[in-house]
Amino acid sequence: MVEGDVQGVGFRSACFRRATELSLCGWVRNLNDGRVEVQAEGSSYKLNELRLWCERGTGTADVRMVRLSQLPVTGHDWFEIKY
Repeated sequence: MVEGDVQGVGFRSACFRRATELSLCGWVRNLNDGRVEVQAEGSSYKLNELRLWCERGTGTADVRMVRLSQLPVTGHDWFEIKY
């Protein structure tokens, strides 16, 4: 979960691009409460790279906090933006 001013600033699209560059699988979506939810699968190194990116966000985002949790692996082989 990414908290802060992260909607309406291109965060989802940029997160999609970064996750795709890292060859991660999963998805990113906006939540009604203003947060962005990211679910990603891949190597620990690449997941850490995405986490570090999420903590910075886009130049127009104001990320206040990234909350991590571990979920069961789904086995998907793509990354998408959910609407």
